[in-house]
Amino acid sequence: MTAVRMGERVLQIGINDLALAAVVAARTGLSGHAVIVVPDDARAERARRACAENGTLADVIVTPLDQLPLATADIDVVIVHSVDNLLGELDATTLAALMRECRRVLRVGGRLIVIEAGARSRLATLLGKGAVAARSAEVSVQTLEAAGFRTARIIADREGLRFTEGLKAE
Repeated sequence: MTAVRMGERVLQIGINDLALAAVVAARTGLSGHAVIVVPDDARAERARRACAENGTLADVIVTPLDQLPLATADIDVVIVHSVDNLLGELDATTLAALMRECRRVLRVGGRLIVIEAGARSRLATLLGKGAVAARSAEVSVQTLEAAGFRTARIIADREGLRFTEGLKAE
């Protein structure tokens, strides 16, 4: 659902699913560049291990999520992993700063994709799985629009994951 292509420069923030992060990083290929930003050393080590196990090259950076150490307009796609409700747990000031930083590092025409808990599948509901409560879909779109992203929309909501996308128009 992220539509990451070979040769693109991709930034991933707040990793939940290490296998997914490694697969996304692998999609950039040798001609692209994958960066994973995490807030602490323990997550950085897990991300490095997941990339190594998947044969993926990625720079893993430990930094506060609202202070991205990347050049302006240097990234094609930013993916914010919020399946564990990362965005919902940030205070309003930090969330606004994170969104501003994501917009800053994206090139014009670049995309921000938020992956978060969505509608649970019927099977998950029957099995009682999917403990993380989903934020409202409207909140996700409003968060991106408030940060200046255009055409913010839900691109998919299935199997317990929701993908919300916004474009940097200018």
